[in-house]
Amino acid sequence: MKMLKRRISGHVRDSVKLASFAVVLASGSLLVSTAAYAQAWPSKQSIRIVSPYAPGGTTDVLARMLGQFMQEKFKQTVVIENRGGAGGNIGTDLVAKAAPDGYTLLLASSGPLVIAPSLYQKLPYQPLKDFTYISPIASASFVVVANAKAGLNSIADVIAQGKQSGKLSFASAGSGTPQHIIGELFNLQAGTKIQHIPYKGSGPAMNDLIGNQLPLAFENPVVAMPHVTSGKLKVLAVTGARRSPTLPNVPTVAEAGLVGFEAKPWYALVGPANMPVEVTAKLNAAVDEFLASAVTKQKLETLGAEPMYLPTAQFKTFVDSELEKWTRVVKTSGATVD
Repeated sequence: MKMLKRRISGHVRDSVKLASFAVVLASGSLLVSTAAYAQAWPSKQSIRIVSPYAPGGTTDVLARMLGQFMQEKFKQTVVIENRGGAGGNIGTDLVAKAAPDGYTLLLASSGPLVIAPSLYQKLPYQPLKDFTYISPIASASFVVVANAKAGLNSIADVIAQGKQSGKLSFASAGSGTPQHIIGELFNLQAGTKIQHIPYKGSGPAMNDLIGNQLPLAFENPVVAMPHVTSGKLKVLAVTGARRSPTLPNVPTVAEAGLVGFEAKPWYALVGPANMPVEVTAKLNAAVDEFLASAVTKQKLETLGAEPMYLPTAQFKTFVDSELEKWTRVVKTSGATVD
């Protein structure tokens, strides 16, 4: 009986050893497989970059610029897919739920990632958990523009009139857009009561602004500056902390009287959560190379944008701080998407 127990015990030990060896072997195979996959990427299929807005906007232009560069660099087809709707949330959610294999990416804008979470009661994605933050691409100061007939010639004029309830209103591309939230930040810091009037896009908002239906807007320079050039609008300030290289003679809002004001929407390359580290590193390096190109710098300048350089780890920290900042602005201002 003792002999039988020893034999059984020996068999158990041997089985455990074999099982442990199998686990180690499997783990090693998985590591080799993952490393081999990352080394081979991209070779499986075409790469898809989702632009969560309609064609023609800054996000879409950047997606197509980067896509062309990546196609030439990696010798792999890159497809740009426009998935607009819900202020960019639909396309953003599509990428959040995609396979984290490096073949579905998002040309993200800051709105759906750091503004939308505090505006919407329920989002189908979680910005800090559902994405791999690969690399920022660019940031762009918006411009404060006024109708030429509105009698607003400076930020001081805007603040003075804006403190009178019902005196001023500002147009935006829609509730929850950067144009809206930058206006709310201005109200918050200046102590003004400028009423928000949302439109379905920047085009209709600009039409009413130049038609003297509204006096003011906080707008993307690509959309607004042609109307400034034509004399229909006045540019009062830029919203970044520093003057824009494309508008060196235009003061910042802070210089013009609202000390500490800064609002600069940004754009980035993002993927689903849990992408392989090696693939993420390849993409981060590719974006750096893309931004270093003289052609890219010239095209960004025409968009009123500046290159942003951050390693992946620092980029995630930056997103954390941006989410905290804009959540505070939304909650304090009482802004809603309704």
